[in-house]
Amino acid sequence: MNDAARHTCLKLEPKGDEPIFVKGTWFDSRFDLSITDGLEAWICRASEEDVRDRAAQWDQPVLEYVALAERYLGFQQPGSVYGFADAGDGQKRLSWTFEKEGTKLEWRWKCQPAPDSKKTTAGILDFLMDANIRLSDEVVRKSQSFERLKVEAEKCLAQSEKISSGKVEFESATYAKFVGVLNSKKAKLRELRDQLAKQDNAGKLPQEEEEESTDKTVSFDEGSDDAKSEERTSESLTGTSKDIKTSRGRGRKRITRE
Repeated sequence: MNDAARHTCLKLEPKGDEPIFVKGTWFDSRFDLSITDGLEAWICRASEEDVRDRAAQWDQPVLEYVALAERYLGFQQPGSVYGFADAGDGQKRLSWTFEKEGTKLEWRWKCQPAPDSKKTTAGILDFLMDANIRLSDEVVRKSQSFERLKVEAEKCLAQSEKISSGKVEFESATYAKFVGVLNSKKAKLRELRDQLAKQDNAGKLPQEEEEESTDKTVSFDEGSDDAKSEERTSESLTGTSKDIKTSRGRGRKRITRE
């Protein structure tokens, strides 16, 4: 069991009463309270036996009982009703309420007048001063740490912007190079396409000339055939004229004989 002390100090505002300061020293199985209103002081020494009996009455483990008391006396809980009433003979009764399983419960502890109110009050004030100094130091450390983090964040932001700018420049340069290469490839493809078109045209020309030559040869041959036909007709006509002359000659001879 860890019996290291834990300390709290709460400015408590009891219902219908002046504010008080409650300093608590907490252990696993017991606790001590010092209370002051600035003029008078009271103390409460909850021994292990007292805490064990109270925990048994509420059917709670000792650790849970102490932890719950520390929670309500270390920080004022909004839903709790606190009281600091007279209990006779200069004693005070410190009380607070809480809910458990839907039931509102109240714990009370009787506080005795402090043997030395000034010393008890001074002890509470010293604790508050020390706590304030620790908090101030913590605030300074946190502020310095925040400033360092802020500087580092600004450096990181500047570096990030630089990297982002460099990335944009790199992408722009890469894109420009890519566009140049792409245009060059397109020009090369156009040149190759033109060359192929010229080659196709050059291959078609000899074929057309050959077809024209063939047509001319056929025409010439047809002309020759016509000439031959005319010759044959002429010869036929010549032969006929000869026959006519011959027949005429023969007729004349016959006439002469008569």
